[in-house]
Amino acid sequence: MQPYPSHLATDVALDDGRTITIRPIRPEDAGIEAEFVRNLSEESRYYRFMDSLRELPPQMLSHFTRIDYDRHMALIAVSLVEGREIETGVARYVMIDEASCEFAIVVADEWQHKRIGSHLMHALMDAARERGLRVMSGEVLTSNHKMLEFLSRLGFHAAFDPSDAHVMRVEAKL
Repeated sequence: MQPYPSHLATDVALDDGRTITIRPIRPEDAGIEAEFVRNLSEESRYYRFMDSLRELPPQMLSHFTRIDYDRHMALIAVSLVEGREIETGVARYVMIDEASCEFAIVVADEWQHKRIGSHLMHALMDAARERGLRVMSGEVLTSNHKMLEFLSRLGFHAAFDPSDAHVMRVEAKL
């Protein structure tokens, strides 16, 4: 495992005056990660996991928070609310090969439309570039129009997955 990449942490001022911190996830974030997923709407959980998952199983929670910071990177957006750190969004990539990676992103429902997703994706894409990756790809359900529009604005190109008519493959050159 690589050392914790603290240089990727940054504070971001939101348009509404609040500040979030974007930073790499840590193993001790398991509690806020579990709470984050638990509090997502059914629709947001379905769009993120393509499943009706309600709670992260322990093995998945460990996989999401105990990353190597090399082949697997996860950046979380956190905010202090009533003196307690809460997770407002998470974006991650996992390397496919030495040049490409697959990403996923989700922002808490009540924190959407505040540009957190844009800040997370730009930070994730920068981290991938720093790692030497040249292509970022992912899968998005065809019914997730908001995500497809969001990714289009970030320069991702979408195409139907030939093996599944319900999925779009998205890809961006880094």
